[in-house]
Amino acid sequence: MAALTKGTPRTFDLTRREQTNTHPVKAASKIYRGSAVGEDSSTGDARALVAQDVFLGFAEEDADNSAGAAGAVEVGVRESGSIVIDVTGVSSKANIGEKVYAASDNDFTLTSTSNTLIGKVLRHESGTRCVVGFEAAALRIDL
Repeated sequence: MAALTKGTPRTFDLTRREQTNTHPVKAASKIYRGSAVGEDSSTGDARALVAQDVFLGFAEEDADNSAGAAGAVEVGVRESGSIVIDVTGVSSKANIGEKVYAASDNDFTLTSTSNTLIGKVLRHESGTRCVVGFEAAALRIDL
């Protein structure tokens, strides 16, 4: 899938605990609602996720900092919960429990190479569509 070019409402499965947070947005960046959000390792600011970023969660609204300095705008993210998304490589309930990675803000896969871990398949719905459980804060902590 291609990166998002407009806000995209996502469906969240409300059977899991949700947690939200806000993060400063990178200068000259725009994050769309529904985007997977990553942390730019060179600035520490949020941006539309790029492979190998640290996963911060899913954007709850558009955050346009395309004309601003770093941190001039903040983005609200849902950093834990369950989301219904298409994941390349998922085909059946046999994929339940497998790790899910992001190659971009809207490209989700079971392939780990050069991608960012975002969660695990909790339930298969149909085709590549499934419920993915995610906890961005837990992924940032080295236990």
